[in-house]
Amino acid sequence: MTTLERLITLILLLAPVIVGGTVFFHFVEGWSWVDSYFFSVVTLSTVGYGSLVPATTLGKIGTTVFIFVGLGIFAFVIQQIGHIAAEKRAAHTEWLVARLGHHKAEHEPQADNMDDPPRP
Repeated sequence: MTTLERLITLILLLAPVIVGGTVFFHFVEGWSWVDSYFFSVVTLSTVGYGSLVPATTLGKIGTTVFIFVGLGIFAFVIQQIGHIAAEKRAAHTEWLVARLGHHKAEHEPQADNMDDPPRP
Protein backbone atom coordinates (compact mmCIF):
# COMPACT_ATOMS: atom_id res chain seq x y z
CA MET A 1 0.00 0.00 0.00
CA THR A 2 1.46 3.37 -0.99
CA THR A 3 1.75 6.28 1.40
CA LEU A 4 -1.06 8.10 -0.37
CA GLU A 5 -3.33 5.07 -0.12
CA ARG A 6 -2.52 4.73 3.58
CA LEU A 7 -3.33 8.41 4.20
CA ILE A 8 -6.60 8.16 2.28
CA THR A 9 -7.53 5.07 4.31
CA LEU A 10 -6.83 6.95 7.55
CA ILE A 11 -8.92 9.91 6.42
CA LEU A 12 -11.76 7.58 5.44
CA LEU A 13 -11.54 6.00 8.89
CA LEU A 14 -11.68 9.32 10.74
CA ALA A 15 -14.14 11.21 8.53
CA PRO A 16 -17.28 9.25 9.52
CA VAL A 17 -16.54 9.87 13.19
CA ILE A 18 -16.22 13.62 12.69
CA VAL A 19 -19.20 13.80 10.33
CA GLY A 20 -21.29 11.68 12.71
CA GLY A 21 -20.40 13.91 15.64
CA THR A 22 -21.11 17.04 13.62
CA VAL A 23 -24.55 15.80 12.56
CA PHE A 24 -25.36 14.59 16.08
CA PHE A 25 -24.49 17.88 17.78
CA HIS A 26 -26.18 19.94 15.08
CA PHE A 27 -29.52 18.21 15.59
CA VAL A 28 -29.38 17.38 19.31
CA GLU A 29 -27.87 20.64 20.58
CA GLY A 30 -29.17 22.89 17.80
CA TRP A 31 -25.72 24.29 17.07
CA SER A 32 -24.68 25.56 13.65
CA TRP A 33 -22.85 23.17 11.34
CA VAL A 34 -19.58 25.01 11.92
CA ASP A 35 -19.99 24.97 15.71
CA SER A 36 -20.90 21.28 15.64
CA TYR A 37 -17.87 20.46 13.49
CA PHE A 38 -15.63 22.60 15.71
CA PHE A 39 -16.89 20.88 18.87
CA SER A 40 -16.36 17.44 17.31
CA VAL A 41 -12.77 18.15 16.30
CA VAL A 42 -11.88 19.93 19.55
CA THR A 43 -13.38 17.07 21.58
CA LEU A 44 -11.61 14.32 19.60
CA SER A 45 -8.29 16.11 19.73
CA THR A 46 -8.71 16.50 23.53
CA VAL A 47 -8.11 20.24 23.28
CA GLY A 48 -11.50 21.08 24.80
CA TYR A 49 -11.70 24.88 24.68
CA GLY A 50 -14.94 24.88 26.66
CA SER A 51 -16.55 27.49 24.43
CA LEU A 52 -19.31 25.00 23.56
CA VAL A 53 -20.84 22.69 26.15
CA PRO A 54 -23.72 20.26 25.57
CA ALA A 55 -26.82 21.45 27.42
CA THR A 56 -29.20 18.54 26.87
CA THR A 57 -29.05 15.18 28.62
CA LEU A 58 -28.89 13.39 25.27
CA GLY A 59 -26.10 15.71 24.19
CA LYS A 60 -24.08 14.95 27.32
CA ILE A 61 -24.55 11.18 26.98
CA GLY A 62 -23.80 11.41 23.26
CA THR A 63 -20.62 13.35 24.02
CA THR A 64 -19.33 10.64 26.35
CA VAL A 65 -20.06 7.94 23.76
CA PHE A 66 -18.46 10.12 21.07
CA ILE A 67 -15.34 10.49 23.22
CA PHE A 68 -15.00 6.78 23.97
CA VAL A 69 -15.53 5.71 20.36
CA GLY A 70 -13.88 8.61 18.59
CA LEU A 71 -10.83 9.09 20.76
CA GLY A 72 -9.55 5.59 20.07
CA ILE A 73 -9.96 6.05 16.33
CA PHE A 74 -8.44 9.54 16.44
CA ALA A 75 -5.43 8.31 18.46
CA PHE A 76 -4.92 5.41 16.04
CA VAL A 77 -5.00 7.75 13.03
CA ILE A 78 -2.52 10.18 14.62
CA GLN A 79 -0.22 7.29 15.59
CA GLN A 80 -0.31 5.93 12.04
CA ILE A 81 0.49 9.35 10.56
CA GLY A 82 3.47 9.56 12.91
CA HIS A 83 4.54 6.07 11.81
CA ILE A 84 4.35 7.10 8.15
CA ALA A 85 6.46 10.19 8.89
CA ALA A 86 9.05 8.08 10.74
CA GLU A 87 9.23 5.63 7.82
CA LYS A 88 9.77 8.50 5.38
CA ARG A 89 12.51 9.94 7.58
CA ALA A 90 14.25 6.56 7.90
CA ALA A 91 14.10 6.04 4.13
CA HIS A 92 15.52 9.52 3.55
CA THR A 93 18.30 8.90 6.09
CA GLU A 94 19.20 5.63 4.36
CA TRP A 95 19.27 7.45 1.03
CA LEU A 96 21.58 10.14 2.45
CA VAL A 97 23.93 7.58 3.99
CA ALA A 98 24.06 5.67 0.71
CA ARG A 99 24.89 8.83 -1.24
CA LEU A 100 27.24 10.48 1.24
CA GLY A 101 28.87 7.27 2.44
CA HIS A 102 30.76 6.93 -0.86
CA HIS A 103 32.21 10.42 -0.64
CA LYS A 104 35.82 10.59 0.58
CA ALA A 105 38.25 13.45 0.64
CA GLU A 106 41.15 13.21 -1.82
CA HIS A 107 43.83 13.32 0.86
CA GLU A 108 41.98 11.96 3.84
CA PRO A 109 44.36 11.54 6.79
CA GLN A 110 44.54 8.02 8.19
CA ALA A 111 45.35 6.93 11.72
CA ASP A 112 48.19 4.46 12.38
CA ASN A 113 45.81 2.36 14.43
CA MET A 114 42.21 2.58 15.59
CA ASP A 115 43.11 4.11 18.97
CA ASP A 116 45.01 7.12 17.66
CA PRO A 117 43.41 10.12 15.94
CA PRO A 118 44.48 10.70 12.33
CA ARG A 119 47.59 12.83 11.76
CA PRO A 120 47.28 15.81 9.43
